Amino acid sequence: MEQGIFIDPHLIWNLFLTMVLLPVGFFVRSALNEQKRIDILLNKTREELAKEYVSKDEFQQSMDRLIDSMERIDEKLDRLQSRTYFQE
Repeated sequence: MEQGIFIDPHLIWNLFLTMVLLPVGFFVRSALNEQKRIDILLNKTREELAKEYVSKDEFQQSMDRLIDSMERIDEKLDRLQSRTYFQE
């Protein structure tokens, strides 16, 4: 009986699966970690946008107050002008 290294077909198949599935598993894990990182960055970006920018409603309210103030100033100037115009 000769003793040598016997290579079983199952061994070859297991080595093949290991060599193929190991990189695939590493790639999938890396892709999932990257997706998680991007989700975290997206959430932080949304939080920053909410802090730094105003909503349309807030902007409209501010503009309405500004226009009201300008109209009051315009009315005061008109009254002042009409008083000084008639005094001359």
